Amino acid sequence: MACSVLEEPVDVEAQILRRALRRERVIRARLDILSFPDDFLCERYRFSAQSISYLDNILRPYITHVTHRGHALSSVHIICIALRFFANGSFLYNIGDAEHVSKATVCRAVRNVTVALKRLLYTSVVFPGHRPTRFIKEGCHKIAGFPGVIGCIDGTHIPIIAPLVNEGDYVNRKSFHSINVQIICDAANIITNVEAKWPGSVHDSQIFRECTLSTKFGHGELKIL
Repeated sequence: MACSVLEEPVDVEAQILRRALRRERVIRARLDILSFPDDFLCERYRFSAQSISYLDNILRPYITHVTHRGHALSSVHIICIALRFFANGSFLYNIGDAEHVSKATVCRAVRNVTVALKRLLYTSVVFPGHRPTRFIKEGCHKIAGFPGVIGCIDGTHIPIIAPLVNEGDYVNRKSFHSINVQIICDAANIITNVEAKWPGSVHDSQIFRECTLSTKFGHGELKIL
């Protein structure tokens, strides 16, 4: 004898309502970052509101994408996410939690800003600088009383993940993998030259001997009056 199973009637309207509630997104209001005081901004991003606005003006064409999303990140937010990562050096998800965005958003922001800055490298970083040489020398002389100085040079090791090729070349004297970066700046802490291609095991003196700037000095191409 066949058994019949009684099923409860399906409440279609209730199911539709439950699906709509599950799909509802709670969107956090975007903060006006530039409205915060400079000490707040410098503590988190290492830049003042004026400096962030300047970066926004020169980077906006390269980091803003045409989108139909109603709550897309502004160029200022993208820049500040990247600046917070550069200043903090923390994990992507930590930066995302602090800025109330996803890890993927942080990754995209850091990459887009980095690529945009690279495009402007050769017009922004110029030796001995964009100011007349006389002013650069005067600024350095006011600091230490040493005449004829047009820049201060030093090296720093940027930690990296151990590469698969020539791994030993990247182990520096402190026993971690790095890129040895040579930087020159003027009295106003403006970077005027960067060499960022040498493995961590390479000595600072070798980097300077083989850098483009040293070659130009040796050939008399750079005459600092």
